[in-house]
Amino acid sequence: MGVSAAGMVQLGVSFVAVCLLAIAEPGHAATRHYTFDINLQNVTRLCHTKSMVTVNGQFPGPKIMAREGDRLLIKVVNHVQNNMSIHWHGIRQLRSGWADGPAYITQCPIQTGQSYVYNYTIVGQRGTLWWHAHISWLRSTVYGPIIILPKLGVPYPFQKPYKEVPILFGEWFNTDTEAIINQATITGGGPNVSDAYTINGLPGPLYNCSAKDTFKLKVKPGKTYMLRLINAALNDELFFSIANHSLTIVDADAVYIKPFSTDVILITPGQTYNVLLKTKPVHPNAAFFMAARPYVTGQGTFDNSTVAGILEYDHPSDAKTHPIFKPTLPALNDTAYATKFTNKLRSLGSKQFPANVPLKVDRQFFFTVGLGTNPCPKNQTCQGPTNSTKFAASINNVSFVMPTTALLQSHYTGQSNGVYSPYFPMSPLIPFNYTGTPPNNTMVSNGTKLTVLPFNTSVELILQDTSILGAESHPLHLHGFNFFVVGQGFGNFDKTKDPAKFNLVDPVERNTVGVPSGGWVAIRFLADNPGVWFMHCHLEVHTSWGLKMAWVVLDGKLPNQKVLPPPADLPKC
Repeated sequence: MGVSAAGMVQLGVSFVAVCLLAIAEPGHAATRHYTFDINLQNVTRLCHTKSMVTVNGQFPGPKIMAREGDRLLIKVVNHVQNNMSIHWHGIRQLRSGWADGPAYITQCPIQTGQSYVYNYTIVGQRGTLWWHAHISWLRSTVYGPIIILPKLGVPYPFQKPYKEVPILFGEWFNTDTEAIINQATITGGGPNVSDAYTINGLPGPLYNCSAKDTFKLKVKPGKTYMLRLINAALNDELFFSIANHSLTIVDADAVYIKPFSTDVILITPGQTYNVLLKTKPVHPNAAFFMAARPYVTGQGTFDNSTVAGILEYDHPSDAKTHPIFKPTLPALNDTAYATKFTNKLRSLGSKQFPANVPLKVDRQFFFTVGLGTNPCPKNQTCQGPTNSTKFAASINNVSFVMPTTALLQSHYTGQSNGVYSPYFPMSPLIPFNYTGTPPNNTMVSNGTKLTVLPFNTSVELILQDTSILGAESHPLHLHGFNFFVVGQGFGNFDKTKDPAKFNLVDPVERNTVGVPSGGWVAIRFLADNPGVWFMHCHLEVHTSWGLKMAWVVLDGKLPNQKVLPPPADLPKC
């Protein structure tokens, strides 16, 4: 049996009230136990049935509910042939890097027949985050929401919604995504694109053979609903809109922001938003598409399709068939809209929820991010930009080579020799006109290089897109930290002029940021979390090609500034 559309709607409205009651018991922080059984499930979408890796047989996977301050113990049991590892995206993991989850960075993957308990406490965070597989392309089917409620008795800094509904955007592939990336790795070409986008696992009525698999959000007139938006798509930034309804964004990546209203939201893979949807005061005698389609900046092929769910008002008993209105979404390549949207995001910056932007900078880094090439193996024809090259991606021209033992383990035990080099370049070794005419040589270097930071170092990092093989927007995700987005612009970053325009008062604080296509973004963070922390493009194709690196944050002097010892059940490589 596949997961039914009706079953999927459970991810919608009805359960939320139950869950809120269930975790509103008196007392302080609680310990919450979950079990994730990794198993195969037959799922049918677009008239294609496939056996795919799921958690507890659900697609998308189960919801994690907690309150700020709670401790989570999540036992992951691997019943499939694939190695597995799960990342709790956006959770700070203060001193608990062993529970962060990226395979070969903080842990070896969980092998077939093995289990591992992820043990972490949610400190100073509330809002919407998410979890997903963090090995190969398994997150295409292994993902779900993390809903963190404020501490008991602490209200939202905005109107309390009538109901809360998770909305997860994903991608559906008719074939096995592991086969897709394996083939692309061998040929060096771009991987096949998805067959559909999904809302809560359902592609919706605009695709062939899919009308029955449509997410429906049933609402009452005159109420405020909070939609918890999560972009779990593998390779696509998305524009999202609900016909004839405006959305008020109140939270980005589980940090409150200054609320603003918009008709269209841009959300990159890895990002989350909480938005308030005010329903019409009386029944409108119509239904409304809630639709998403990609924002595209690169040169490669992409899934040029639209996912739609339906916003339906509770009907009076004599309801006839209502017309359905469609939203107007920006053009696929509307960078002007994308820029205008991201420029509106500002931290709430209130007394209760301050924006603690590092004002003094200890270390400055300048990282180029973009595509490049590797040579094709001898006696083989490749499908990269030329038949003698394979696609690659890099930061400061270093394409990251995944180690075969976990970096955190080798750092913690002092056995990093031969596993990684602590000398990641602070800036490109050969400067060039990053967004101008690209250089003739597109080859990248390959290695496992990390940047080492003393505890409590304040960091300013400029992420600069390059035009090598075409400029492109890159959603960069930093594990273990939130950061402040203090500036962004187009063209090459100008270190004499651009810093004067930085916002150091109320910049948005988040864990995933889009580096503008043909431009740059400046972020600041305080390295106050010891461990090894992955940073990578959240477009899975670019991560596979090497657009990733890691930071080592050394222990501080005090006992509460050191990485905790590894758990006894830490998986072995």
